[in-house]
Formats: sequence, C-alpha cells, structure tokens
Amino acid sequence: MFIIDRLEDRWAVIEHGRETFNLPRELIPQGAMEGDVIVISVTVDTKATEDLKKDVRALAGNLFKD
Repeated sequence: MFIIDRLEDRWAVIEHGRETFNLPRELIPQGAMEGDVIVISVTVDTKATEDLKKDVRALAGNLFKD
C-alpha cells in the first residue's frame, strides 16, 4: 500500500510499509491529498529503451573511431 504522507513543495512523500520515499508531485493525481492511498504502476518503455541504446551506440561509435 502506498500512502501520501505529506506534500512538500514539488514532492509528495510516500509511505510504503515502514519506509518513505519522494515522488515528483506532478506524478500524483490532481486532487490527491495527505492520507490518500495511491496505486503506482511501473512499465518498461521498450521503444524508448531501444532508441536510447541506439543513441548510446552512435555516440560511442563517434568517440572511439579508429
């Protein structure tokens, strides 16, 4: 369970079990308040990952030319 512990400036402090961590406030649903339980879902963006790998290979290729 993820609970909004408090909102501070640009951050939402999230409680999960006995730990807390910060999330950018812009990721918190509009209107969510302290004490609300939120659902967090994380996925891998495979297209963006492949694009990033291509960019890194291109940069490495330019740096390490013979």
